[in-house]
Amino acid sequence: MEHIVIIGNGISGVTLARHIRKNSDKRITIISEESEYFFSRTALMYVYMGHMKFEHTQPYEANFWKKNRIELLFKKVVQVLPEENSLRLDDNTHFKYDRLVIATGSKPNKFGWPGQDATGVLGLYHKQDLEKLESLSVDATSAVIVGGGLIGIELAEMLVTRKIPVTFLVRESQFWGSVLPEGEAKLIGKHIKEHHIDLRLATNLKEIVVDETGRAKAVITEVGEEIPCNIVGLTVGVSPNIDFLKDSGIATNKGVLVNRYLETNYSNVYAIGDCAEQSEAIGYRRPVEAVWYTGRMMGEVLAQTICGNKMRYNPGHWFNSAKFLDIEYQTYGWVWAKPKEYEQHLYWEHPSGKKAVRIAYHKETHAFLGINTFGIRMRHEFFDAILTAQKSVTYVIENLKQANFDPEFYKHYEKDIALQFKNDLSNLKAIS
Repeated sequence: MEHIVIIGNGISGVTLARHIRKNSDKRITIISEESEYFFSRTALMYVYMGHMKFEHTQPYEANFWKKNRIELLFKKVVQVLPEENSLRLDDNTHFKYDRLVIATGSKPNKFGWPGQDATGVLGLYHKQDLEKLESLSVDATSAVIVGGGLIGIELAEMLVTRKIPVTFLVRESQFWGSVLPEGEAKLIGKHIKEHHIDLRLATNLKEIVVDETGRAKAVITEVGEEIPCNIVGLTVGVSPNIDFLKDSGIATNKGVLVNRYLETNYSNVYAIGDCAEQSEAIGYRRPVEAVWYTGRMMGEVLAQTICGNKMRYNPGHWFNSAKFLDIEYQTYGWVWAKPKEYEQHLYWEHPSGKKAVRIAYHKETHAFLGINTFGIRMRHEFFDAILTAQKSVTYVIENLKQANFDPEFYKHYEKDIALQFKNDLSNLKAIS
């Protein structure tokens, strides 16, 4: 019986195992050092905030794995030997496979700051991080978070619910300025400050100061300011977790290099999820995408290939969603922080500063390119169909009501949004 071994029990690896089992009787083993059972990583913040218990983050009962004949091995892989179809584990034993799937996810970035490995310094990526944070929060007096992305704002929200004062250091001139256009970045920055989070823009970390016990006691910024704290959240992005592949012969760059079939340079070795790097560009998508839904899609696609129905990975139109404290964010298609030369933007913001919509379209063809929404939920199916059909920006403006997730709620803003966008569009046409 062919033996499929999956390193990593995140959304990619577990989705793969489930779909292989649906389509075959192959032997399946999942190896993980982080946790014995798969859990929802995005729910870690809600466990800390008291909205659920950790066991509630596990979507499958403990007997699910035995029932579906999926073996779980709670070990660390320290070396891959692809010429021998073998893995070396942390107890120095070897484990054989017929086909291997690397689904080891991401690790937090560190940039060599003095004190970055001290007690009290952590990210928010793994179950162990949650356990550390719980312990540190018992006597925490204040916290500093370094890095202005989605994980940073999640960690800030978590700490605020425990009434731990937070200083938020963001190196860019606006919050998440590499992704959000200026209007939305300012909206979110203002919202963060309204939640009593001390947001410091254009501020870089120089050093983490450690006390005599080895715990962080302050940070020093590049301009020499010392900020006392005994929790430091390092949330300056992630990179593929592939250190154990060094000298394996498996081709890597930033991540494990794969083709559109998610194959590596070894015919029986694959990579999926955050640790996989596309060697062939897929539109404007980044070669490495640390996104939950793309990881799930890769697992589904690779299961088909492993079960004899070879299938290319095709993630379709870009979309994503997040939550900035109590403002929901959605994006469909491409809306660049700094518009491309062919791109024009239309922007509406509610006077409350809690809701906004930005539409991007092509200057020449007027084709709809993408949309950002804040505080107004939109339907994925609508924009997926619109992008596929290459509809015009005018069509989208006139049909925004169809896109809204809650039509009753949207009635309050529909006329204002449509009227402003139509006026802006007419003015831009007149100028051009």
